[in-house]
Amino acid sequence: MKRKKIAFVIAALLIVISAGIYFYYGFLFKEARNIQSEMPDYHISATKLLEDYNADPKKADQLYLNKTIEITGIVTKETDSVLILENTVFCLFSQKVKYALINNKVTVKGKCIGYDELFQEVKIDQCTINK
Repeated sequence: MKRKKIAFVIAALLIVISAGIYFYYGFLFKEARNIQSEMPDYHISATKLLEDYNADPKKADQLYLNKTIEITGIVTKETDSVLILENTVFCLFSQKVKYALINNKVTVKGKCIGYDELFQEVKIDQCTINK
């Protein structure tokens, strides 16, 4: 009887420890998303994206926030690792943009991180240029 009780306690401890390890590594330390390899959830123009946010920010957040989207528009401003499309969409790249793209129409894929009311821009992170 005592052996069964000890075996049961050891089995229960192993299950609890295994569940803790799974939770710790499988849930808390998930691998970061690779936006570049993901298929976009939406294909949209820069002006339409801003119109959606201006019309109903909560609905636009439900549609676009933390989603992979492709945005098409004309580059109106360019710095080392930032492109601004149509003066409305702020696209942040992880590396310096290699080409001079000012006044050119481009398609950018990235993760929408929300609307900045102060600058009245939609922010896109982890961007890549699609050709």
